[in-house]
Amino acid sequence: MAYSLNQKIKDLEPYEPISGTYKIRLDANESPFSYTDEIKEKIAEAVKTIDYNRYPDPMAEELCEAFADFYGVDKKLVTAANGSDELISVIETSFLMKGEKLLFIAPDFSMYKFYSSICEAECVQINKNPELEFTADEMIKAIKDSGAKCVIFSNPCNPTGQGLDREAIRKIVSSVDALIVDDEAYMDFWDQSMIGETENYDNLIVLRTASKAFGSAALRLGFAVANEKITRAMKAVKSPYNVNSVSQKVGTIIYREKEYFKKSLSSIVYNRDLLYNGLRNCSCFTDDFRVYPTVTNFVFVKTTMALDIWKYLLSKSVAIRYMGEYIRISAGTDEETAFVLAEIENYLKNLKKN
Repeated sequence: MAYSLNQKIKDLEPYEPISGTYKIRLDANESPFSYTDEIKEKIAEAVKTIDYNRYPDPMAEELCEAFADFYGVDKKLVTAANGSDELISVIETSFLMKGEKLLFIAPDFSMYKFYSSICEAECVQINKNPELEFTADEMIKAIKDSGAKCVIFSNPCNPTGQGLDREAIRKIVSSVDALIVDDEAYMDFWDQSMIGETENYDNLIVLRTASKAFGSAALRLGFAVANEKITRAMKAVKSPYNVNSVSQKVGTIIYREKEYFKKSLSSIVYNRDLLYNGLRNCSCFTDDFRVYPTVTNFVFVKTTMALDIWKYLLSKSVAIRYMGEYIRISAGTDEETAFVLAEIENYLKNLKKN
């Protein structure tokens, strides 16, 4: 008899990001800035000390200490992982029993729903309003009505760029007994983090990443911050050697480069604002171009021309993210931001003429 794949994986397709080589990549919400030569030299010296025949530190102690120092939290509350994706998978497979309910809010990061299907949790979806917003009260009601044991959402949100302020998150966490997973992958671009308050709650996990503001997507570094009880459980259920020695060494260095990355962050936010305002100005060429407010490093736009604009920019060697009736554009360098705005304006002007 032939072996058959089970129902939950037989129709899955591998994740395939946009392929090809483009002069400007604004499709993955990465930082447009790589490390300085000085930082690269520190990294080169550090990796020389690695014993490649030995397993990495299973708890990534030095890395967690550098991360904790950067954000002003206690290192004993930090768990390091192979990207935030690993943490999402570990949380959903370990903190939920088969058949228990996971709540998420659409639109949001697609991997939340994906991992829930793998761990066979029941996924409950609530939809945001036409403004792509939702309130703390709406979430609290949805949690109680559904009986969800876990809630996960990105804050600020990927892909909408909008977020709930700290007071709203406090209200949610303190009003329910479900586990609240607050994915702050883009919180470095805003000032409403809950990362310093996890000790105050027995049902809160805050996730962070090095892939966005720190220009370190290649390292695949993610972090969970929670109270000691949850952190102990996280470290017990994760893979023993989940963060490789190279990423630990490099990650420790980058989290100690506070001034450089704060300066880099300021540049990204500045160009994000230029991108947002420039796209808002493009709205004068058509009513079919809705630009949403953003507190992230990208801008989200609704338009029936999304596919055409995406294809047009690809022809100009610019990659952005196409999402059905939406496009998402990451903030680039000064030159990249100016170029993509000029090309979108050019496209809309020509469309209006015709």
